[in-house]
Amino acid sequence: MAENLWLIRHGETAWTISGAHTGSTDLALTEQGRQRAVAAGRALAGKKFALVLSSPLIRALDTCRLAGLGDAVQIEPRMREWNYGDYEGKSTHDIRETRPGWYLWRDGVPNGETAEQVGARADAVIERAMSVEGDVALFSHGHFLRIFGARWLGLEATGGRLLALDTASISVLGFERDVRVIKRWNSPSS
Repeated sequence: MAENLWLIRHGETAWTISGAHTGSTDLALTEQGRQRAVAAGRALAGKKFALVLSSPLIRALDTCRLAGLGDAVQIEPRMREWNYGDYEGKSTHDIRETRPGWYLWRDGVPNGETAEQVGARADAVIERAMSVEGDVALFSHGHFLRIFGARWLGLEATGGRLLALDTASISVLGFERDVRVIKRWNSPSS
């Protein structure tokens, strides 16, 4: 059984700066994003991981590689970001121009995934991570990792709304005795 799950959100992209919902659009890291990914690597230096998983999207993979774990990484397609459907590439401000008061966690997205569907993917990744002995590193995306954290705690997928994550942040999930807990959340990598 895994001891600790290390969640690393990818570094900054142009769309994280603009606030656009970035699901399947495969954006590269900005220079600042690359620097913060390297800083994440320094924060992870010396840690031994039994398993390193990454979303297949380049922003997560590059964060993993720049953090120094690219040689060990395995692609995990279920760790891709929430499919935002018709709202891909749009900011909350843009969406609210035609849908006043819209809130992702309550209202969802047309022609995309529900929070529960993302939660089912997170549950499958938790099961995979728990099948190894030792620590596991997971490189993924803001909303996916927030839902992952909620599911780890036994909350509904929409509980992820309570768990903000900055780019290139590091969080650690683990146990207190037999109880699943958050050991560290949204820690800066630099």
